[in-house]
Amino acid sequence: MAARAVKTNPLSPHVEQALLALDGARERTLTLVAGLSEDELERTHSPIMSPLVWDLGHIAAYEDLWLAHGLGGLELLRPDLAGLYDAFETPRAIRGEIEALDPAQARSYMDEVRARTAHTIALHGVGDGVICEMVVRHELQHLETMRQTMAIAGLLPPGEPTLHPPQAEAGWIEIPAGPFSMGAGPEGFAYDNERPRHTVEVGAFAIARLPVSNERWLRFSESGGYERRECWSQEGWAWKQKRDVTHHPAVAGGHPQAPVCHVSWFEADAFARAHGARLPSEAEWEKAASWSEDRQGGLAAVGQVWEWTATHFHGYPGFEPYPYREYSEVFFGEDYLVLRGGSWATHPRVAGPRFRNWDLPQRRQIFAGVRLAEDR
Repeated sequence: MAARAVKTNPLSPHVEQALLALDGARERTLTLVAGLSEDELERTHSPIMSPLVWDLGHIAAYEDLWLAHGLGGLELLRPDLAGLYDAFETPRAIRGEIEALDPAQARSYMDEVRARTAHTIALHGVGDGVICEMVVRHELQHLETMRQTMAIAGLLPPGEPTLHPPQAEAGWIEIPAGPFSMGAGPEGFAYDNERPRHTVEVGAFAIARLPVSNERWLRFSESGGYERRECWSQEGWAWKQKRDVTHHPAVAGGHPQAPVCHVSWFEADAFARAHGARLPSEAEWEKAASWSEDRQGGLAAVGQVWEWTATHFHGYPGFEPYPYREYSEVFFGEDYLVLRGGSWATHPRVAGPRFRNWDLPQRRQIFAGVRLAEDR
């Protein structure tokens, strides 16, 4: 790997750690796609997802832009690919129609970029480490996106997904009213949308100790939950009717006690209404996740499935985009809703109690479930 290619030079601990992290992410990426054919890599498996080979090229182009070019001042290795692998200039809907790198070319491009990155970091260091950490996490996040595509196509490796019954009792956690500090502090790495830390006043509420299980979801479905108009929002009902939606096939195929997965926000909201509950706000979720275990214990089974909240994706008070507004700011508004907690496919380096994910309310490709809340 690239990190080993520069081991003969004396490197600082920060540089060593950065190279190991970059190589670790790359090893995971290449291992994930190692058993796939060229056709499986190049095919468009869903109109809302990229061909897997596009993800490979994008990962390399992003690294070259931010590390070799941005940190090291080098010209882009392949300036002709900059627009092709820019997520905004080349939206998902057309990525399968354009002439991109084939799998062998994409892997070669990744190798060449990594060699430049290793040289750049060895020569210039990692600065404050923020950009290098962003690049590492970017690749790890794309591993989850690629797994979403593979799940749609039936291409997940043996043993995935790794959803299992929680080792905790069901019930409710009572959270008293009061303020708490929300968001990431100034120290360490955080995405721009996680900052600044600010005080939020939250009323008393209860939140389920466990996410909703496959068994409970099937009962909802089989008892007519998808036909009960009163359970659905106007937008959710229109979406369901237009697409003749019922529960995702993964619900019946999973362990009955494992968290339900591949649930859209519309479905999560309808399930909550059907049970006289609601989705937690983003602030409620974060407060509950940080609740001290010496009082009532924390949320159980966090990190198996993303958990929808009732909060639309906006910046916190005092938000400042960094290092580029396209990571977060362009998605702010009423279209996207926040998810919290991480999934079985989320790398621990990415997921945390303050990490904010977001998606459209009709999306089911994401590894998302639901945890209920109630007023108190």
